[in-house]
Amino acid sequence: MKLNKYIDHTLLKAEATDAEIETLCKEAIEYDFYSVCVNSCHVELCNRLLKNTDVKISSVVGFPLGAMSTAAKTFEAEDACKNGAEEIDMVINVGKLKSCDYEYVENDIHSVCEVAKLHNAIVKVIIETCLLTKDEITQVCEIATKAGAHFVKTSTGFSTDGATAENVSLMRASIPNFMQVKASGGIRDYDKAVEMIEAGAGRIGTSSGVKIMKESK
Repeated sequence: MKLNKYIDHTLLKAEATDAEIETLCKEAIEYDFYSVCVNSCHVELCNRLLKNTDVKISSVVGFPLGAMSTAAKTFEAEDACKNGAEEIDMVINVGKLKSCDYEYVENDIHSVCEVAKLHNAIVKVIIETCLLTKDEITQVCEIATKAGAHFVKTSTGFSTDGATAENVSLMRASIPNFMQVKASGGIRDYDKAVEMIEAGAGRIGTSSGVKIMKESK
């Protein structure tokens, strides 16, 4: 299975340096990954490095907790898009979901989607599956659909667990065909990546993209 165009080549650690971001972009060009996924402060640098390539730029928003205000997420999304982000990976407010404040969660997602729409940017909604029940996963997938998102995404990779095939399958079954699932968190080898795709993922978020591509040969 050819995996390169499934992969968002990811570097989200707090200590990531400009030099490491430059390496990330060079690898993304070399292996022809779908995108790089970075924190919003690195978007402008990535935009310069990836100009005249078909590698897209994904920026996380409200990362990794999702617990900041909707206004803060909206501002960050707008800033990232202005600096060159073509995809926004936003974290839901998990506490509000668990408080059953579904109107808040929907508005939070919708507000980011509306900003992204102005820039023709894709929105992936990180639901942090490891913190949710199966019913909550289904519920938030329905909310994300209603709010106008393009993807639901399993994990930040910064919580208690990452992607599982079971949760990817559940998410795939909980959204319409025009939406997709992004699996991320703990996907470190070729077999795991293939497992996620076979479970229904249309995109893979991983910091091990180069290793996965070498294993795929």
